[in-house]
Amino acid sequence: MSSLVIQLKGKRQPTSNKVTTLVDQVNLIRSKFVYQALFHMKRNYMKFVYRLIAKWTNSDSYLTIIEQCTICFEYIHNDQIYTVHKCLHRYCFSCMRQHVEAKLLQGKLPECPHQKCESKIGIDSCKKFLNPELYDIMRLRVKEASILPKDRVYCPFSKCSAFMSKTEVIAHTPSSSSTAAGDNGMRRCVECNRLFCINCKVPWHDDMTCSGYMKSYVFRSSNEAKLKSLATKERWRECIDCKNLVELTSGCYHIDCRCGYQFCYTCGAEWVDKKQTCGCRLWDEHNSIYA
Repeated sequence: MSSLVIQLKGKRQPTSNKVTTLVDQVNLIRSKFVYQALFHMKRNYMKFVYRLIAKWTNSDSYLTIIEQCTICFEYIHNDQIYTVHKCLHRYCFSCMRQHVEAKLLQGKLPECPHQKCESKIGIDSCKKFLNPELYDIMRLRVKEASILPKDRVYCPFSKCSAFMSKTEVIAHTPSSSSTAAGDNGMRRCVECNRLFCINCKVPWHDDMTCSGYMKSYVFRSSNEAKLKSLATKERWRECIDCKNLVELTSGCYHIDCRCGYQFCYTCGAEWVDKKQTCGCRLWDEHNSIYA
């Protein structure tokens, strides 16, 4: 008996990644049949087998394959089953849609739902089960992941909120304008073409410096000021790297921001190599949640 057959029967573990992948693929195919068995076959018989399979699949005797989703345990037609490209784990479109949506709303790119599997889910293959709105969100997440947090820019106009990189914004701002070369921070959105301040992250404050704007009544009466005031009152912490606000509702004071930056919620000090750099308490029993 060949070593591959022994591995397929589970009597020996594969010793290389290529063989492991081959065994997984064969076992996946075997799982779709009510009855199957392993046979040794001479190499010169393979062409005959291929012709037999082609004739069977193109004939009227072709059977519809029903497969059970390992998340919802429903039996689904195989053309409604999604295969994760790298690991070959398979789930129904409905479960995949819910899984991907949950990850996207958390600001993350989805991975294979299988426990401890880290295979990435490609955006192009998701067109099969995502609606246009979720697909657009996934495109945004893919773009966000490709740009460093410090280089991400969002249009401050609420009806636009376009996501851009600093490079895109600079390229879109006319070089003849004083906005491009100067240090005043004036930039133009690539989507709505309106002007904004890249330093203050607000609509452009004409004839006013950034420090002057922050002290002005215009800023104090704006939504941005109200948000900062609320953040101070509720003791929310701003991520130094991406400037997003973080609220701690439970757990320890070690914050792992969606941008990847890690810091202390109490004082804002950075965590380096998953280690605390400040002397603040790591845990408070009042932040625990009891079942």
